[in-house]
Amino acid sequence: MEAAHKVDQLRGKTPTLELHPVTQLPENTNCLACSEDGRYLCLGHSQGLSVWCASSLICVSECLQDSLEITSVQMSRIGEMTYLLGTVDDMGVARVFAHHFDTIHLLGVINVMDPNSSGDVDVKWAPVALMMKIKPPKIPTGRAFDGPPEASQITEYLTHCLALDAIMNSSRQRQKSSFNAETGKTKEENESPRRCTQHFLLPCGHFPCSSEAKPGLPVAVAVWWSGSQNLLQYVLQKAAKNKAADVEPMPVVLWPNAKEILCSAASRCTRYIALGLDDALVCVWDRLSGAPLPVVLVPVENSAIIRMQFVDCWSVSPGDSKTLAAEKVHLLLQCKSGEIHTVTTGRGTQSCTMQLTERPEDNRDLPSVIMPVPFLQGLSLVLQRNGKMFLQDVINKTTVCFLTLPTIHLVTTPCSPVYALNTKQQTLFIRGTPNHHRIFSSAEYG
Repeated sequence: MEAAHKVDQLRGKTPTLELHPVTQLPENTNCLACSEDGRYLCLGHSQGLSVWCASSLICVSECLQDSLEITSVQMSRIGEMTYLLGTVDDMGVARVFAHHFDTIHLLGVINVMDPNSSGDVDVKWAPVALMMKIKPPKIPTGRAFDGPPEASQITEYLTHCLALDAIMNSSRQRQKSSFNAETGKTKEENESPRRCTQHFLLPCGHFPCSSEAKPGLPVAVAVWWSGSQNLLQYVLQKAAKNKAADVEPMPVVLWPNAKEILCSAASRCTRYIALGLDDALVCVWDRLSGAPLPVVLVPVENSAIIRMQFVDCWSVSPGDSKTLAAEKVHLLLQCKSGEIHTVTTGRGTQSCTMQLTERPEDNRDLPSVIMPVPFLQGLSLVLQRNGKMFLQDVINKTTVCFLTLPTIHLVTTPCSPVYALNTKQQTLFIRGTPNHHRIFSSAEYG
């Protein structure tokens, strides 16, 4: 039975689909990744990593090492039977493996702490070279702190915006200081480092380096810092040989915004970059035109947008033409209060928002995972902190189906679950704990 037809049968009621145990996991499985072709699962655990067949759920290869705690893993297909595995351990050491014909080979350690620990690796990596070093904007020396710089004194518009951004951020830091009535002194809080968020960008239209870029490889990076209102784009290219190494690169594109940036997301093709701004504003920049889509105000009170993502698979009403549908972008937003909203916007179309779920009364009902299910149109998978899982219809605002683990089984760490969605096999894998033993559970949608 096809997944879409099966879901249509479930929309009239709210059934419960019980996930069934699949296999015993290695001890302390911390992370899970699925290959793009849906053929393999890669597991990172307390003794290394292992690769499993996604259909039979049999371990086909493993690379074990005592006291090697893998905390993050990625899997990328580079050939017919060859996959690259990228891992990070609990000490922050990054490794690159190759999975080829059911064998795992260690290719190299990127940031090894001891130069002698990787001497037995046959494959030699070229030395890591710094392509560019991007730093947050600083206040220009010699300028007054109590106000923005005069535009007439700055020839470059980018320099003016970056300087203004730095001054506004410093002003916010000063406002966080507290006054002690007993001592009559002002207590300055420790200034936390500015958090950087980046999105690697693929070639898009007439933007720099698009004509020389190789298909599938990023040509630029979009960057914003906490406390900033500006989204910056830098071209990914090595500095010229005659250029000083300490010269900071300048952004080639600056997208100014009316409010402080709180979160961001890039579409799969990286044409669109969505920004969640202060005061519940959403701005989507179109890299093809270089202009923003209509800014949308999300009707939420006293809560900030903390997470957002593009929904690539969205149901289209019969009245929408293919032309208009192609110009629309759809976003799924999560607020700090726990509310979930959907946003639809586009050039030449009417923007609209819809509240999908209300603010939960119990903190345990707060969502920890909200992600679209690409092979089920208009549905999202929601996992709450209390361990509840269900499929949500983002169009009709209804719960289509609850997902439960077998009796006496619980979702391991529901606040940060270990799971993977296999879009090829239309299957969800999630780590569960029955009586302190870890297992795999899976739900097949079609």
